[in-house]
Amino acid sequence: MKLIIEILMMGLAVLLAAYLIPGVSVDGFGSAIIAGILIALANATIGFILRLLTFPINFLTLGLMSFIITVLMVLLVDNVMDSFHTAGFFSAMIFAIVLAIIKMIFGAFNTEKN
Repeated sequence: MKLIIEILMMGLAVLLAAYLIPGVSVDGFGSAIIAGILIALANATIGFILRLLTFPINFLTLGLMSFIITVLMVLLVDNVMDSFHTAGFFSAMIFAIVLAIIKMIFGAFNTEKN
């Protein structure tokens, strides 16, 4: 049940972030859920490998490279999906920042103890 709630909250976060940022569009809530899942999967697989390969640069830039990899994963999902679109790198960058803030706010409301 917790996984379903997390997926729905991720879809809501993607939909809200796309609504707030002019250069990002998503066709509907179903597309937002799929985009959220694909962004999470891309960050967990390809993003992880890229973070391992760029660890020295990431260390020197104090984590900026990790953020750039996250933006690149958003752009990758943009290229894979027809119903999710970003206007370019800077729109994807602002989308990643807003999405992280929204997920942080949603996480603050999730006070369930295990």
